[in-house]
Order: sequence, then C-alpha cells, then structure tokens
Amino acid sequence: MAEAESSGKFFIDLPDSDSAIALAGAGQSTLHRLESLTGVSIVLRGLQLEISGRQSQLERAVALVELIRPVWQEGQIVSPVDLTAALTSIDTGRQADHASLGEKILARSQRGQLLRPRTLRQKTYVEEMESNDLTFSLGPAGTGKTFLATLLAVRMLTEKKIDKIILTRPAVEAGERLGFLPGDLQQKVDPYLRPLYDSLHALLGLEKTSILLEKGIIEVAPLAYMRGRTLEDAFVILDEAQNTTSAQMRMALTRLGEKSRMVVTGDITQIDLPSGVTSGLVEAIKVLKGVKGISICKLTSADIVRHQLVQRVVDAYARKEKSS
Repeated sequence: MAEAESSGKFFIDLPDSDSAIALAGAGQSTLHRLESLTGVSIVLRGLQLEISGRQSQLERAVALVELIRPVWQEGQIVSPVDLTAALTSIDTGRQADHASLGEKILARSQRGQLLRPRTLRQKTYVEEMESNDLTFSLGPAGTGKTFLATLLAVRMLTEKKIDKIILTRPAVEAGERLGFLPGDLQQKVDPYLRPLYDSLHALLGLEKTSILLEKGIIEVAPLAYMRGRTLEDAFVILDEAQNTTSAQMRMALTRLGEKSRMVVTGDITQIDLPSGVTSGLVEAIKVLKGVKGISICKLTSADIVRHQLVQRVVDAYARKEKSS
C-alpha cells in the first residue's frame, strides 16, 4: 500500500497592499485559479499568504507564486496567461528561463502597466526582433505578434535608434471597392488600419500618437503605398501579411533600406485571398528559411494573451480543421 503523502503549510509575506491586491485579483479570482491549478488551499490574511496542501502540491504552488513574483510585486495584475505560462515552465524545468521574463520590460502603457513578453516564445520573438533585420512572426490572433513589434518599435524610436516607424498592411478586405466608400483616400483605408492605430494609442496615448503621425515620424498606410520607396532608418511592421500576394511580399521585402529593420506578422490559417492565389507569407517563409539575418518565429495558442476564451476558440477550430 502506498504511503499517504503528508500535508503542510507555507507562509509568504507580501511587501505591501498593492502587491497583495495584484496577487489576489478581483474577488480573489487569481488565488482561486492558483488553487485550481495546483490543488492547494490559499488564504490571504492581511499581507500574509497561507498555502496549505500535500507536500508535492505545496511545493508546486509556492514555486508558482515565486515565479510570478516580478509581476505582483510591482503591483501588476496577474493574468491567467501569467499563471499558465509559469506553471508550464515549472513542469518543463524551465523556471530559470521564465524568471528572466520579469527583467524584459519594454515599456509602460498609458495606464501604468509594465509591458513585457508574457510567455517564453514571446520572449524569444522579442529577442529575435532585436537581433535580426528581418523577422517573420506567425501565429493565431491574440498572441501579441503586432503589439510586441509595435512596442519594440516605439522603444527604439524613443532611444533614437531609428527615425521613423512605418506600420502597413494589405487592405485586401476592401478589394476594388475603395472608390465607393465615402471620404478621401486616407479615410477610405483607415478602417482597415484601425488595429495598428489601437496599438499606438495603447502605448503612446491618442494625443502623442496624433502629433507623431502629423510630423510623419509614424506612418500608418496600406501596403500599396510602399511601392517604389526605400525605407531607411525605419522600423517597418507589415501586418496581416498572410493576405499579401507573392508579388506584394517581394515588393515589401525589397523596400528595406539602410539602418532599418522589418517585422512581418501573419496568421496563415486566416488567409482572405481569392481561391487559387498563393499567400506571399506562406511562400516567403519557405523561400527564406535558413537565410542569414532572417528569423522565423512561430507562436501558438499557448501564447494568446487576450481573453482566455480566445485560446479555447483557436484550439477548437484547429481540432475541426485536423478532423476535416
């Protein structure tokens, strides 16, 4: 007969009320999730966390709380993604790698949130962007492909490592119907560029974004606007690249000028091109694989940092596609 595992308790002192609130979550939702993930019982008394359970559960729970310490200790809300990513790192023996996530702060949002990679693959993605002039990022919606690229671009602009940020995407949804839409050309294409503006507003605020756009320091434009240009001293982000044709992708990649870098993002499961038209992104990652100075990063549903339901939706559709 197997010997019953002994139970025990462990106490963690929290530095201040902000960290306690951040760790507990709204209605102690984060603590409840911690209990669900590890099987322990957790009680927060003032600035002391009491964790009780079987020894193996206890060790795992304490390791999890300590691994996410850089988040809650700064008064930053602990998200479900933070918990699951940290737990995966513990279960795979990558605690040391995960601990370095806390040191990879890229910026602070307009709401005061510290912005950093949330998963190990996101951290790798940021490091690849920092060290390569051309980076491809593939993954489902919500994995931070565009946001992290924009975040790094803004940081490099602030540090004066580049003179300009160029955000572009193919407006394939508009097709040839732009002429029938109201307003001037910019007003016609703006709805298709809205996700890029949203990222800028989250990082810089509406007023500062507007000023930088007016000065031409930040440019948000359809991919067609890039033809014939040489993009120098710039950080170029080509978003939704799965909707480029082969010719458009080749045109975009050959725009890169001196002291510039480019990040190409896309989700090859969400191609909106007409049937029979090859995606420029799909072709490019095959043609350019192994070329020096080019990195290809792949994010998965485990890297989704939006609402936790998004991960379930992505996984459900992936299962459907495999079975069909």
